[in-house]
This record gives sequence, structure tokens and C-alpha cells, in this order.
Amino acid sequence: MTFDPFTLIMLAVLAVLIFFMFRNSRKRQTEARELQSKVQPGAKVMTNFGVFGTILSIDDEDNQVLLETTPGVVLTVHRQTVARVVEPSATDENATATATAAVDGDPEFGERVDEAPNDEAPGTKKSDD
Repeated sequence: MTFDPFTLIMLAVLAVLIFFMFRNSRKRQTEARELQSKVQPGAKVMTNFGVFGTILSIDDEDNQVLLETTPGVVLTVHRQTVARVVEPSATDENATATATAAVDGDPEFGERVDEAPNDEAPGTKKSDD
């Protein structure tokens, strides 16, 4: 039985596709294991639908997580909806410092300040009668 070059190329492509398929599935499994090891009460997480919160408790039997989004608001979500654990970064700390500076009332460098007086709306002309 002889194989023509086209058949050999097709078999090689099929072998490469199968190799990458197994490699990607292993990578996803290791990422899922790492995520599950990080998901513990007290961890700040983001769900698949974009809700950020802190884990209060995990029920392994029912696969449920109690997630506190804001103080006093607790959501019950499925454990698999937890997409990732959010770790604080340097940019988050800088954003907090910037927000604190903005509360002080001083404008940041390059920030626009509304200079219109309070008694007239912007864009209106004062008429002389």
C-alpha cells in the first residue's frame, strides 16, 4: 500500500491538530486547578458576568459561593461562575491615591475646571437691556 504525498500531508496536519487539542485541554485543566486553589473565603474575585466581590463562604456540596459585592449585599452564585481571583496591583493603588486627591478639591494637572459662574448656564450670552 503506497501513500501519495497529499495523504501524508493530511495525516501530518491531523496529527498536529490532535497534539494542540490535547495541549490546550491540559493547559485549561491546570488553570482551573490553580483557580480552585485560590478560591477561598476572603478572596476578592470576579464572576463570569463581571460582578466583583469578596467570598464569604463556599458550600462544596451544593457548589455555591456566598459573595459579598457591597457591604450588606450578599449574592449566592454557582462556584463555576467565579472567573478569576483579583489581586491588587500597583495601578489599583495609584487609582485610589488619585481618587483621594480628587476628593480634596484640587484639580489634577491637565484636568478641566468649569469656570462658568453659577448664575448663568454655559453657552448662553448675557444680554444688555
